[in-house]
Amino acid sequence: MPLDDAALARGCGGKLDRADQLCRRELDRFKAAAASGAPVTVGCTQEAPAFIEAAGEIGAADRIAFANIRENAGWSNDAVRAGPKTAALLAAAAVETRPVPLVSFESKGVALVYGRDETAIAAAHRLAEHLDVTVLLTRSAESAPPAVGEFPIVQGTIVGATGHLGAFNLRVDDYALPSPASRDNLVFGSARNGATSTCDIVIDLSGGTPLFTAHDLRSGYLRPDPRDPLAVERTIFEASHLVGTFDKPRYVEFTEHLCAHSRSRITGCTRCLDLCPTGAIAPAGDHVEIDPHVCAGCGSCAAVCPTGAAGYAMPSAEVLLQRLRALLLAYRDAGGRDPVLLFHDVEHGEPLIHALARFGDGLPANVLPVRLSEVTQLGLEALFAAFAYGAVGAHVLARARPRHDTAALQRTVSLAGTVLRALGYGGPAAAPPVSITQTPDPDALRAALDTASLGTPAPTPASFIPLGAKRNLLDFSLRELHRAAPNSIDLVPLEAGAPFGSLDIDVEGCTLCLACVSACPTQALGDDPERPTLRFAERLCVQCGLCAATCPEKVIRLKSQIDFAAWNAPARIVKQEEPLDCIACGKAFGTRATIERVVTKLRDRHWMDVYRHRRAGSAARLDDVRGLPG
Repeated sequence: MPLDDAALARGCGGKLDRADQLCRRELDRFKAAAASGAPVTVGCTQEAPAFIEAAGEIGAADRIAFANIRENAGWSNDAVRAGPKTAALLAAAAVETRPVPLVSFESKGVALVYGRDETAIAAAHRLAEHLDVTVLLTRSAESAPPAVGEFPIVQGTIVGATGHLGAFNLRVDDYALPSPASRDNLVFGSARNGATSTCDIVIDLSGGTPLFTAHDLRSGYLRPDPRDPLAVERTIFEASHLVGTFDKPRYVEFTEHLCAHSRSRITGCTRCLDLCPTGAIAPAGDHVEIDPHVCAGCGSCAAVCPTGAAGYAMPSAEVLLQRLRALLLAYRDAGGRDPVLLFHDVEHGEPLIHALARFGDGLPANVLPVRLSEVTQLGLEALFAAFAYGAVGAHVLARARPRHDTAALQRTVSLAGTVLRALGYGGPAAAPPVSITQTPDPDALRAALDTASLGTPAPTPASFIPLGAKRNLLDFSLRELHRAAPNSIDLVPLEAGAPFGSLDIDVEGCTLCLACVSACPTQALGDDPERPTLRFAERLCVQCGLCAATCPEKVIRLKSQIDFAAWNAPARIVKQEEPLDCIACGKAFGTRATIERVVTKLRDRHWMDVYRHRRAGSAARLDDVRGLPG
């Protein structure tokens, strides 16, 4: 493949070394570079294990990064124009990554085979030498009793299941033990409901409704089609190896105090709860809890979390934005034009791109692939930052039959498109600046990329350095997107449910009780310790609805929008009053609006029959009071 040394030098800087067989007869050159103490980026991923082993011998493995410049750039019909892209890929690969924490599973091999006939018993016989097996047959089972009781066989129907590999809890109805005198078919004794069972592994051969939502993503729950002998055989092999300690990434980092789920038993934001496909998220007081053992890593919760309480860790939002910055700035510095991003995952997108490179036309020279753990992790902060840095389009490559629900991704892409079009980044009216391509066909992917319309680039692209937490990154990316926009308008109306917006507050009906201030999880609503005041900062509002639900007067309504003028202004005063003073001691004890509301509610309804009040000077006085006792 051709290499444009000039473009690489402009885009990457540093020292550029070329080799023919760096992983074989020229490996000493790599070792010398690694031993220098400087970070080294290798333009090859195929031989990464060999390079890591060589670097490990000299204690330099943590300084080596890898970039695939062959399938992603050089193996293409557009290879002669791919110099800027190659530079961009090398620059992005050099961005430092962070270790991802792990969560462990412990399985002792206690397995339950759940079935309806002799298929389950036969599978248990195969597994008995590897696992501690129990067979649970449904009531409809008609199975011959085994000649030797090698493992327990009981009857029952699973009516509830929770847990994961190493910690399943099952609730069983119609539970019964078999008669040892069973002759031609197993005969069971009297049944009872409400039995419980714990196990490490569940092999479900019942052919019925799965015990879990998104069952194929539940660790330790194996559910083949019992009518498919090959699928059953694969499951037996997989189950036999599920003994010991297993690790998986802790995909989501969660910060409880940022969560806007609930305050004072009033429910606010439920975005993550509504989208989690595995049921890994559950309410836990004012916040939610994410079970890392059940979480399958789709990242939808992090993509839609408006406060940044849930953040994806592979990579974090900060690292992803740093890669996008390095990618797009290097591409521009190397002379590239009209960059289009292609977000893809590892299991589906990467093989598709490789197939297109090896057997097809390869990727266009201006399409820059960005690998994610899952495309469903993609958030607004990444899309806004990409266009602020100069991208003219973005595609998300997804499966035709998605592994994870794409509802959150579609919502993110739609909202990003609304904002980008409003700010002038879109192309022709019918062409969205961000699109989702769902295909298993490499040639269909290339056709989609070739026919996509390009958007309008930022006249002066941003170059900000992304640092900080997820919500701060979203805030800053959106501001930079607005600053660099081709059409820098201030107000962008949005559909209901967006994580940005204002509040319509009936000022006359507000009593300044400040219950909304106490409920607001982001401090978008604030008060003043010196006098009764209600302030509102629109840039902090995530439209969780807690203020509206908490307000006793019901005078608050949500209004989805982005008002950049309000974002850049100080918090506005919604309502302010002088405090009312006690007529006896002269101390401030409330607001005029609150006292008027109390008097209004008492009028003609209370035994004191308070029917008029007025204020004189700095003191509140109640006159014409009738009906006082004594």
